[in-house]
Parts: sequence; structure tokens; C-alpha cells
Amino acid sequence: MPNAAPGPPPDRAHPPVRDPESPRRVTLLELFFDLVYVVALTLVSRGLVHHIGWEGALRSLIILMAVWWTWAITTLVTDMYDPERPEIKMLITAVMFGVLLMTTAIPEAFDRRGLVFAGTYVAIHLGRGLFLIPAVRRHRQTQKRAARIFIWFAVSAVPWLAGAFAHDDAREALWALALGIDYLGFRLAYPVPGLGAVPDAQRNVTAEHLSERYQQFFIIALGDAILTIGTMFSVNHSEMENIGAFTVAFATTLLLWRIYVHKSGQLLPEAIARSRQPNRFLLTAPYTHLLMVAGVVTTAAGFDLVLHEPTGRTPPAWAAVILGGPALFLAGRACFEYEVFSRVSLSRPGGLLALLTIAPAVLFVAPVWAALGAMLVLAGVALADHRRSRGRPPEDPAPPH
Repeated sequence: MPNAAPGPPPDRAHPPVRDPESPRRVTLLELFFDLVYVVALTLVSRGLVHHIGWEGALRSLIILMAVWWTWAITTLVTDMYDPERPEIKMLITAVMFGVLLMTTAIPEAFDRRGLVFAGTYVAIHLGRGLFLIPAVRRHRQTQKRAARIFIWFAVSAVPWLAGAFAHDDAREALWALALGIDYLGFRLAYPVPGLGAVPDAQRNVTAEHLSERYQQFFIIALGDAILTIGTMFSVNHSEMENIGAFTVAFATTLLLWRIYVHKSGQLLPEAIARSRQPNRFLLTAPYTHLLMVAGVVTTAAGFDLVLHEPTGRTPPAWAAVILGGPALFLAGRACFEYEVFSRVSLSRPGGLLALLTIAPAVLFVAPVWAALGAMLVLAGVALADHRRSRGRPPEDPAPPH
């Protein structure tokens, strides 16, 4: 019997999908990829400072949501496909290049560099689809999933690119519409006429990988706060004022980290693994973590304001940033806690109520005292967490069914 012709090398004989039995630890390339977002988040927080007000807040939110979506979707790609395969490494590297180019346009995204920002965003998502659809052609169901996602991003590309040629309110409206399409498509599992939605069986997540990735991105967001503290330290005031503002900012960052990791952050992998429907986490985590990241980025913007001008009266817009950052974080943290335990601790809404209560008073004090008030509220939340768990056996996660 003649010898059979040798088959192609294993890497080329099989599509670059994940082996269900393979380890799913985060790779060094994924950690390298995350570095781009340190710059992106810093530019978003500084943009909020430079254009403080409702319009600046809306624009910062649009930029943040776009940047976040490039990370969230790429993270899902590395969960579904093997990041050790050369072609997936090339894809991650190409996305990293695109995100960095997109990041350079953030300061003028609503001015003369709108086309660079929107065009790069569209190119990242459409380019990923054009790469994956032929790469997984031997897996028909996987290819259909990639095609569904590509079609939704092709639809959102229209308002993205149209907005790049529009101005002011029209650009904001068109980009907000595009983001609505992108976020809604994900939430609905990308339904397409003739193909349907992505089946539940193709939306399984890996507890170890996904939880670690979201934890890492939250740490990156805290890195924005640390970077602001270290680089925005003012020398225009007395040493006592400078050190006081510095201490409040650092303590606030530490409290954000503590509140995040307490129980829910630590038990996230176990919560996903225990869930009867692990893909439920996939459908909610991008939104809850976006809310917490938005809170940290807004808090970092507040640090920028306080470190530069700790004295004088606190303008209403400054108060909204200084108190709004912790409020956004606590709102996201409450949703995160519900994902893990199917309940929300009273300290979360209690902290939000406390921030709302002190809001009128901070208008009559210096920014550093407003920041101190926000820090004390967070300290109260962290203390309540500690007292609730002290002396009790570890609580098992109980994600919603």
C-alpha cells in the first residue's frame, strides 16, 4: 500500500480555535496589548479636565466607550481563539497598532482628527472579521459567528464614518448611534436575517481567562489614577497643601482598589465557573466593568483638578467630577456584586446617597475638601465591607440563574 501523503502541519490543518482542554492563562502578548490602554485612558481623563462640562463629559464618554469596545471584543477573541497561534498573534498585534493610532487622535477626535479616530475604529472591527472569516472556514459554525459580528460592525461603520465628516452635535449624535448599534448587537448576540443569533453553545466563556482579563483592565484604569497623581503634582501651592491633596488622591485610589477586590473581585473566577449559565457573565461584564472604569477615569480627572488647584471654592462642574467619579464606580460595583452574589450590599446605595448628600456642601469649600469628602465616603463603604465579613466564614459566590 502506498504511503499516504503527509498532511499539513497541525497549526495549518486546524482553524485557530481554542482547544477546550487547553490551559487558558493570559499570555504575555495580551498583557503587552493592554499597555496601549494606559495611554488611552489617560488621554480620556485629561480631555475631561480640559473640556469640563456636560459637552466634555458626553464626548469623553463616547471616546471611552469606543476605546473600551476595542478591548472587550479583542478579549473575547483571545478567549475563543488560540492566542498562541501565529495568525492570532498577528491579529492582536494589528489591533494593538490600530488602537494606538486611534489613541493618538483622542485629543482632537471631535475636531480635525475625527476621521482618523472613527476610521481606525471601523478598520479594527471590520479588519478582524475579514481576517477571521477565512481563517475559520473549516469550522462552519464558527465562521457564521464571525460573519454575524462582521455584518453588525459593517452596519455601525456607516454612522461612524458619517460622523467623522460631520461637526459638533451631529458628530456626537452619529457616533452615539454607532456605539448604540455596537453595544446592542453584542447584547442581542448579533442576530442576522437568515443566520439568526449566535447560539448559546458558541457563547461559552472561560472563567479563568475572562475574569483575569477584566481584573487586569481594572488595574490598568487604576494606573491612570496613579499616573495622574504622579505627574500632576502641583508646585504652585504650599508644601502642606500639595502633600494634603496628594495624600487624599492616593488614599482614594487605594480605596477604589480595595472595594473592587473585596469578595466580588476575588471570587469572580469561581462565580463564573459555578454559574449555570456562564455566558450570562459574558453578556453583563462588559457593561458593569465599563461603568467602574468610567468611575475610575472620572476620579482621575478629579485628581487632576484638585492637585492643580486644591484651594478656593469648588465650581459645580468640578464638584460633579470629584463626586461623580466615585458615584459611577459604586454604581458599577453594585452591578458587579449582583453578578457574583445575586445581591447588593447596603453600603453601595448608602455610599451613593452619602455622595449625593454632601454634594451641595462641597460647593462652599475648597476642592481638596470636596475630594476628602469623597474619600471618606469610600472609606465608609470599605469599612462596612470589612465589618460585614469579619469573623464570618468565606461567602460562596451565588451568581444569578
